[in-house]
Amino acid sequence: MAVAALGTTVALAAPAGFAHAAPSDTAPVAASSAGATQATTSTTKAAAAPAAWAAGTRAYLVITAPGGTSAVSGAVASNGGSVFATYDAIGVIVAHSTSASFASSMRTVGGVQQVGATRTSDVPADAYNPALPANPSQSATTLTESNRWDMTQIKADQAWAVTTGSASVKVGVLDTGVDDQHQDIAPNFNAADSASCAYGKADTRAGAWRDVGTHGTHVAGTIAAAKNGKGVIGVAPGVKISSVRIAEPTSSLFFAENTICGFVWAGDHGFKVTNNSYYTDPWAFNCPDNVDQAAIIEGVRRAQAYAEGKGSLQVAAAGNSNYDLANKTTDSESPNDSTPVTRTITNACIDIPTELPGVVTVAAQGNGGAKASYSNFGNGIIDVAAPGGDGASGVYSTLPGGKYGNMNGTSMASPHVAGVAALIASTNPTFTPAQIRDQLGVQATDRACPSDARCTGTSTKNGFFGEGAVDALKAVGGTTTPPGAYFENLADVTIADNATVESPITVSGVTGNAPTTLKLGVDIKHTYIGDLKVDLVAPDGTLYTVHNRTGSGTDNIVQTFTVNASAEVANGVWKLRVNDNASQDTGKIDAWNLTF
Repeated sequence: MAVAALGTTVALAAPAGFAHAAPSDTAPVAASSAGATQATTSTTKAAAAPAAWAAGTRAYLVITAPGGTSAVSGAVASNGGSVFATYDAIGVIVAHSTSASFASSMRTVGGVQQVGATRTSDVPADAYNPALPANPSQSATTLTESNRWDMTQIKADQAWAVTTGSASVKVGVLDTGVDDQHQDIAPNFNAADSASCAYGKADTRAGAWRDVGTHGTHVAGTIAAAKNGKGVIGVAPGVKISSVRIAEPTSSLFFAENTICGFVWAGDHGFKVTNNSYYTDPWAFNCPDNVDQAAIIEGVRRAQAYAEGKGSLQVAAAGNSNYDLANKTTDSESPNDSTPVTRTITNACIDIPTELPGVVTVAAQGNGGAKASYSNFGNGIIDVAAPGGDGASGVYSTLPGGKYGNMNGTSMASPHVAGVAALIASTNPTFTPAQIRDQLGVQATDRACPSDARCTGTSTKNGFFGEGAVDALKAVGGTTTPPGAYFENLADVTIADNATVESPITVSGVTGNAPTTLKLGVDIKHTYIGDLKVDLVAPDGTLYTVHNRTGSGTDNIVQTFTVNASAEVANGVWKLRVNDNASQDTGKIDAWNLTF
């Protein structure tokens, strides 16, 4: 994703993989400088690896009963493979082999429960001698902190008056890596518990955790960018961030062995929450009737359960394909590491890790709260929703090298929820992952389905928003005036040159007059907003002008205005009136809403 020098590019965060990632156990790659920490747990010990990479090397998961890996590891070599990593506590061996018959041969070995290839492409040679990611030079910023739309939408700005989160709470960013030296991340970065899990084996060398793209740094800033007077502020700016890079360089893919390594690392290193803005490559959906994909499901499921058992809650992005996860029919994106083919699938096929038991599945909202156009959905699948950005109104956060920029995606929604989960953990330090997960739903603001037949369920739990939009203020035990009744119109109205158009909303069931702080949410797509005059028209015809030919050549009006409409009776037909006063540039009213 190209990003301008001042970080103004808007990009959908959905490249491949994004949410759409011997007899003894395996040791992390040895730390090579002070401050890097080597794991010394029962799940990661030393193991021999092949002396050199060979063309045609593929990776496999060999699954045994937990604690049973040593009994079958010898068979890996005798069947033409080598042990690359072992996670004995969950009964998973990561094996490499150039033999086309390796998997079928290993399935006949006593004690082996499942074997599956994790990719349809070769393991890169870099796996045997990983290069450290670049350490970008840092640019200072003149940007000062402000209350961005995404933070006000979830009331994070109000929550900070109660708490910014506890430094004892560790949040793991399982992603493309994190620029730990960024001016807004460095104050909260935890290098001691950071590593790379690319290729499926922990690499604890200093800097191995750094970003091989931009995605992970952006996610990290949304969770916990420091409240330091510059740049941006994360949802939980008082907690600690650890980076576990699970994306491989060059491809930026997140294979199953990488995810397994990341979850085990999270459990062993005391992460209270992890954010997972990716799907496990190369399959957008893993189907249990395929022997390879069944092994992927089981291996990653065990790793997630292990992490949760150690006290870690996983939060994950729902994906960016505008796809109904509760009614799966086809997959045309897989495998994404070779040549995708279109295949028929059913609901038995799952998006990993977001559809694993215990994982919080997050849908994305645009500015104003509507479902983001790209966000996956599904009744019974989506747990909660959060700001992910849509169109020109993106989520603004940190980028490598001291920069900042906008991105859109469920990848951006998930870290908002991870940040709120971290606030819950900060104010409730004895909470288990299940209790944090339940609290996310309890404190969420109910959001009913719009007039869209794809959204099914109730006003308190449905396929677009799950149990609702997360609320950071409620999460920390704060209080605010309950939001009033909400009304919206999503119908497009074309704005022609030198014309006046209107879009109506009928308000009913509201007692008395409108409030002094009536919230008017406007989403107008137009290529020259200096042409436009925008009025809110009350039921009695009174005009409230909110935009009058300002902004010159700026594109689009995506903004929430506060209108003192206390002189107006609330019930009746309200209208958004848009007057185009010039030629050449046109647009549309995309959506608008009123909150009483």
